[in-house]
Amino acid sequence: MKYIDEFRDHALASKIAANMEGEVEPSRHYSFMEFCGGHTHAIARYGVADLLPPNVRMIHGPGCPVCVLPVGRIDMGLRLALDAGVMLCTYGDVMRVPASDNLSLIRAKAMGADVRVVYSPLDALKLAADHPEREVVFLAIGFETTTPPTALAIQQAAREGLTNFSVLCCHVLTPAAIAHVLESPEAGEYGSVDLDGFVGPAHVSIVIGSEPYEGFARKHRKPVVIAGFEPLDVMQAVLMLIRQVNSGRAEVENQFTRAVNRKGNVFAQTVMEDVFDVRTSFEWRGLGEVPMSALKIRPEYRMFDAEQRFELNYRPVPDHKQCECGAILRGVRKPTDCKLFGTVCTPDNPMGSCMVSSEGSCAAHYAYGRFRDIPVVTA
Repeated sequence: MKYIDEFRDHALASKIAANMEGEVEPSRHYSFMEFCGGHTHAIARYGVADLLPPNVRMIHGPGCPVCVLPVGRIDMGLRLALDAGVMLCTYGDVMRVPASDNLSLIRAKAMGADVRVVYSPLDALKLAADHPEREVVFLAIGFETTTPPTALAIQQAAREGLTNFSVLCCHVLTPAAIAHVLESPEAGEYGSVDLDGFVGPAHVSIVIGSEPYEGFARKHRKPVVIAGFEPLDVMQAVLMLIRQVNSGRAEVENQFTRAVNRKGNVFAQTVMEDVFDVRTSFEWRGLGEVPMSALKIRPEYRMFDAEQRFELNYRPVPDHKQCECGAILRGVRKPTDCKLFGTVCTPDNPMGSCMVSSEGSCAAHYAYGRFRDIPVVTA
């Protein structure tokens, strides 16, 4: 198939749905986690869940970079913008994430802080070049998808000798998070959920390839199928997972062959390895401390590390007491299980990061399915 319309074809979707219906074992219940927020939105937007057999359940995972960013990391950016007076640059989704003291980056901007939305770290780099009198900090977030551009910006800053540019690095790693979900059955305060397999992320896998998932698929006997973001991509991946479960296999399969291979983008990986090293531990919202799950800037590029330059110390901060974002990120709760969902917490007034980001499961359910769970009152 060559065109987007073919990946949204109703007749083809019906055929895949019929195949699933014919291949699921009636006595078995299947629980699959779509790790990536892009898949969550595809499932909600195109009604994929309605086409699945009744005994196949999709569980939302922690694959939304804004959602998993803990409050303490936003607070670090706020301290830079409000107290250190830097020009703080970041992606648009980060601006409205609630932080301590009823603040967010967009509220800090309204208070007079110089906080700017950029589309790329190179935009922040240009601002540093255009304003040599100012300290410019790029608040970098994201999985392996957005990490190479940050690394390239740091390399370019080093080549150009931009001494007023630095990065507050909050980049996180996908395989470590999936492994943590599987290796933490107790899951602390949030509990756990039984999983039969994963729909693996698309964009991340373009960068890292399919190979990094193979170790924990073997170790935990959980299949992974990497899928594209179109509805037929997701449905085909679920069918592949069903077939693996039925046959007792636990392999890494690649549905997204038009963009992903086993080794990934070797050039992007080389750039990342030159600039970044792995942190021994990093706090994720909903997952807690996850070992070897995030990146830090190597000592060779220390002058571009905002944590070092401004002597920042991370302090963990609890989420809003009634917000279920942490449990939702683990797949233990659904958005509608949260008392705040759709009432106090909406996209216009988000109480948690799952409602803020365009990839958040609460935002997806609010946009595409929030009325589905409301009882119909008949006369």
